[in-house]
Amino acid sequence: MLLADAAQVADGKLYIMGGGWSITGPEPAPQAVALKLDIPWNETGREHHWELFLEDADGRPVLVDTPEGTQPIEIRGELAIGQPEGILEGTPIDVPMAVNLGPLPLPPGGRYTWRFVINGEHPQGGNISFTTRAPLPE
Repeated sequence: MLLADAAQVADGKLYIMGGGWSITGPEPAPQAVALKLDIPWNETGREHHWELFLEDADGRPVLVDTPEGTQPIEIRGELAIGQPEGILEGTPIDVPMAVNLGPLPLPPGGRYTWRFVINGEHPQGGNISFTTRAPLPE
């Protein structure tokens, strides 16, 4: 996982702009979570459910006000990967993912973690943390 200003997937590759930061703010700014998954050969050909959760320093969901009321910041999706032709059987399959978010209204001076889960499991390297700067004194 990698935090970036923006990311996209094209031709099976991740394209990342402004990547590798862990401090932002204090003003809200767009951000992206770039991921590269290795799907085991025997897990191809079926759907995989993934989830991305934003948590505070205490591991609690980060809540934001929405038109539907206060909601946690969570993104969910499905992915299905086939077995590419010409690849040696047993080879893990690369799956790049890019999740772009608009500016998030996070309080300054906080610590946050994006937690990634796939098929109900938390993979190794499935967390990335960042800090929002405290406001500058006036």
